[in-house]
Amino acid sequence: MDEQIVTGKDGEQGVKNDKRFVSLKVKWSVGMGLGVLIIFAIFAVLLFQSFSSILLRQEKTYSYNALSTASERLENQDSELDAKHVKQVLSYDVAPTEEKGQNTPAPYTDAAFTSLARKNLAVSVYDLSGDLIFASRNVPYHFKKAGSNKDAVIRDGSHHIFVTSRAVRSNSTNQVIGYAQVTNTLKDYDQARSKFILIFIVFGITAGLAIALLSLGLSSWLLKPIESLNEAMRKLSTGNEGRAIATVRVPQLKQRDELSELSELFNDMLDQMQGYIEQQLQFVEDVSHELRTPVAVIKGHMDLLNRWGKDDPEVLTESIDASLQEITRMESLVQEMLDLSRAGQVNVQFGNETSDIREVALQVFSNFEMIHPDFHFSLDNELKEKTEVKMYRNHLEQIMVILMDNAVKYSQERKEIYVTLSKTNRFAELVVQDFGAGIPDEEVKKIFGRFYRVDKARSRDQGGNGLGLSIAQRLLEGYRGKITVESAEGQGSLFKVSIPLYVHKTNKQEQNKNLD
Repeated sequence: MDEQIVTGKDGEQGVKNDKRFVSLKVKWSVGMGLGVLIIFAIFAVLLFQSFSSILLRQEKTYSYNALSTASERLENQDSELDAKHVKQVLSYDVAPTEEKGQNTPAPYTDAAFTSLARKNLAVSVYDLSGDLIFASRNVPYHFKKAGSNKDAVIRDGSHHIFVTSRAVRSNSTNQVIGYAQVTNTLKDYDQARSKFILIFIVFGITAGLAIALLSLGLSSWLLKPIESLNEAMRKLSTGNEGRAIATVRVPQLKQRDELSELSELFNDMLDQMQGYIEQQLQFVEDVSHELRTPVAVIKGHMDLLNRWGKDDPEVLTESIDASLQEITRMESLVQEMLDLSRAGQVNVQFGNETSDIREVALQVFSNFEMIHPDFHFSLDNELKEKTEVKMYRNHLEQIMVILMDNAVKYSQERKEIYVTLSKTNRFAELVVQDFGAGIPDEEVKKIFGRFYRVDKARSRDQGGNGLGLSIAQRLLEGYRGKITVESAEGQGSLFKVSIPLYVHKTNKQEQNKNLD
């Protein structure tokens, strides 16, 4: 069984894997070693066969030369070969003999007969009956008259023997006068083959082990990011999740490759998870704080009415009005929280939606002119025709309302709001500028945070929950847009929104042609 059922502390059952762990480095090293060994073995076999063929061809050449030399000497006789004549023609003395005062060289000192003196070569001559009449050495393979004029490589125990023979014909009568055979015991050939086999085995095993060790070192270096990832994941799974996510990270690596990028992505993922956890904790804390006040106000009024206020019409009316106001505020807060949570999913639900930013901006601008007649609104519209952007109409209207509403709230002294519409090659741009209280430099980076308000008391009096800019930013991020702010305390603020333009297919083709 590779798996068994285990029961945890909480009573839940799980499956425990009992398969034997084998390191990826070991698998890689063994695989590389075996692969190199197999490739080397194939190469060695081909090389061994080539060398063997060359050596055998060389030995055959020696045998053919010896047979040809012997046959040429024997063909000078007219009658059937006999032992006396053959011995006289093919025999030789090792040292020269002295006859009639002259030095006569041995026959085998002739260059034509040097091939007959090679070791492992045996020249044998047979008469017409196939009987042996001469042999230069011990003949390991006896002549067969029926198989003359044929070559054969025969295995004799641990050695090979090459046998070649031919009929000897008289030069004068062209009649067969006997048979000659050369037997080559291929000892040099077999020894060379054995050495080659030994060399190939030693080199193959050495190469396989060397490659395996090299692969082990290389895999250890290459898989270092994987080990770091594995260690980080182990710490995440065994430790306190919240604390581990905040503290555990994969060490930064010197090499730049796919695995190091994977480590960086893993760290980025942990950073995002940590950010989400912190945002969640902050979100819960902020919501609890924001809801605590209206709940406390409503509870106070209810207690007041329960004690003695229900009999006093003035107190009753005041308590009911205050409670309704706080309930309205709570309703607004819940709605903004829902908008904020949905803002992160716009790319999935509204990824293909488009809208005319010129039309929406003009409509919102007219609405604010009507709602706030005491303000001076100025519009600089550079968009002379329909301009489509990649954004759902309601979301575009919501963003502009948030910016315009904030501009009105924080412009109680100089009641002027300037709006600008323009576009670049890729984006449509909306700018909302006010001349109100402005934002301190140290607060600018915080204004897009949830529930953040520069002046909390003033914002609460004006009905703000501190979620508007956070919602606007999340919506723009979902549509791959962006929002920036420039502000000076006491002089006002300028918010700039950039939204990707929607380009029709025909326009895309024309742009591509122009680029080409």
